[in-house]
Amino acid sequence: MKISASILNANFAILGEEAKQILKCGADMIHFDVMDNHYVPNLTMGPIFCEALRNYGIKEPIDVHLMTSPVDSLITAFAKAGASLITFHPEATQHIDRSIMLTKSLGCKVGLAFNPATPLCYLEYELNKLDLVLLMSVNPGFGGQEFISETLEKIEQTKKIIQKSKKQISIAIDGGVNTENSKTIVKAGADILVVGSAIFKSKEPYKTTIQKLKG
Repeated sequence: MKISASILNANFAILGEEAKQILKCGADMIHFDVMDNHYVPNLTMGPIFCEALRNYGIKEPIDVHLMTSPVDSLITAFAKAGASLITFHPEATQHIDRSIMLTKSLGCKVGLAFNPATPLCYLEYELNKLDLVLLMSVNPGFGGQEFISETLEKIEQTKKIIQKSKKQISIAIDGGVNTENSKTIVKAGADILVVGSAIFKSKEPYKTTIQKLKG
């Protein structure tokens, strides 16, 4: 199981140092929550932040979650800025397969993100091209929300679909993940936990919190 540390709740005044510290303390990758104030009701960060972290010396994987519409221009921009993995929502593009193939052509791994009410039917046609399935356990747009318990069943369903395909595809969970529910989420079938406020707003040291998340 891996931790993808969402920097949405980091101190942006010292973002490079925050990223280095969180990776040193046990996080496996850096997670970008990219919001456009159209697809979701919030506005966050663009490719320049990704490029800045690479220039600062961050070499670990950067995991970019696009909560934007459209997506193709940002896929290209983030790939050029140094993203390792780019995930987008099927509702946010007119041509899912084209956006997947664009991401792969730029040398990035690719994921599909599913909101709490988005059905998994898209996987029937695109699963063999994916590296990641990201399940939102909150409604996207803001950090610090509570985990939606129904997501556990969706994790189990996704795990069965992937096992049946015999493909090596990771399952990431994003939203409301903390030290109290992480073991239950992993038991349901998750491989990657996207964690933001539970780390950056914890009263304990980063290393202690990450160790608890990893069990």
